[in-house]
Amino acid sequence: MKILFIGGTGLISSACSELAVARGMELYILNRGQSKKYHLPEGAHFLAGDVYMDEAGVARTLAGHRFDAIVDWIAFTPQDIERDLRLFAAKTGQFVFISSASAYQKPPAHYIITEETPLENPFWEYSRNKIACEERLMRAYREEGFPVTIVRPSLTYGPSQIPLCMGSWPHPYTLLQRMKQGRKTIIPGDGTSLWVFTWNGDFAKGFLGLMGNQAAIGEAFHITSDEVLTWNQAYEAVADALGVKLNAVHIPSELIAAYDARALGSLIGDKVNSVVFDNRKIKALVPDFECIDSWAEGVRRSIAWFEADPKRQTIDESANQLWDRIIEAYEKAFPA
Repeated sequence: MKILFIGGTGLISSACSELAVARGMELYILNRGQSKKYHLPEGAHFLAGDVYMDEAGVARTLAGHRFDAIVDWIAFTPQDIERDLRLFAAKTGQFVFISSASAYQKPPAHYIITEETPLENPFWEYSRNKIACEERLMRAYREEGFPVTIVRPSLTYGPSQIPLCMGSWPHPYTLLQRMKQGRKTIIPGDGTSLWVFTWNGDFAKGFLGLMGNQAAIGEAFHITSDEVLTWNQAYEAVADALGVKLNAVHIPSELIAAYDARALGSLIGDKVNSVVFDNRKIKALVPDFECIDSWAEGVRRSIAWFEADPKRQTIDESANQLWDRIIEAYEKAFPA
């Protein structure tokens, strides 16, 4: 099977790239070749191109190629989708769009999420853009036969990322260091809302099972673990893996958002809502899909990755300062 990844070196896509090559797929990866954090797996074919800045150049690079499946890992807006329709409509038997589980209804009418749960997120522009992308692609499928498959990852992580509610995505070790130092760690709300974490290697198994699968055309799937934790349990697991006592402070998400505008989307529009994903649809189509890596095991693996090289332990001081200001404001309001 010949497949093309647009991007292909990110946290989720890198695991899919590695497994695709391991399974004997003929994998092509098109990107700018500037990622320093991830490397192409041995056996993958690199194509230099920038779909954002040089659509004509990408078209020339792909001339003469046709793929069984093309996956765009870096499409975020309807404008990106219009470009993809121009570039790939005649070049693939399947086009896979990476959407987001944050596109599901927020707040949810029911905590169990299926692929039929409405798509609606008034809090986060990122999610609304993903919804608009899905709508455009499904219209192209209905009206033009464009062979789209939609995949909605939830909070997927890997060795280089431990994605807690209040963390620094570019500098994940910041929160680990904070815990090791015994500093107060913010957990939004009361920490009892339910959440699901998915190891990137587990996601890859379900994802690659959709490649070239004709039953996936015109369909949407989420691919997540079945392990459900409260945020309190998730934070405690990280502290346990570090061998420290968690110094948690529970702060209303609205107060956090008053100090950090990004939290309106990422917290109120996503993570503070209880969600449990029904994975029967992906399991029916990909029977060998199974998430075997628990959050506790994944966290230990990630911590080992960071501590294997001090260069990975970068700290976001601006995030630390922001968290301290939020904690100070909270404790002034609730001195007890």
